[in-house]
Amino acid sequence: MRIKSGVSTRKHKKKYFKLAKGYYSNKRNRWRMVKQQVEKSMAHMYTGRKDRKGEFRSLWITRINAACREENTTYGRFIAGLKKAGVRLNRKMLSEMALRDAASFKKLVSLAAA
Repeated sequence: MRIKSGVSTRKHKKKYFKLAKGYYSNKRNRWRMVKQQVEKSMAHMYTGRKDRKGEFRSLWITRINAACREENTTYGRFIAGLKKAGVRLNRKMLSEMALRDAASFKKLVSLAAA
């Protein structure tokens, strides 16, 4: 008696079809199309997760620059001043300070200028 692979194949395909739910046209219900589209989507998901980190960093830099310009300095001078002053704060925290705690950010700007 031979063993057929129906159960395991169905389980494997079911996983792919579940991921393809909501795709356009045949890309949700034909095996070859589903397989190709899910693999392509997963590749995009991977690169998207990597890209997101850079996008957030540029958002923080934009916010810091805007806050710096209100204090009559530039982002580059501000960061260079902080490095010389030995202040080790990352851009995420600096942008949060610029948004929520303007007084302490002002102190940092004066520290960086000195």
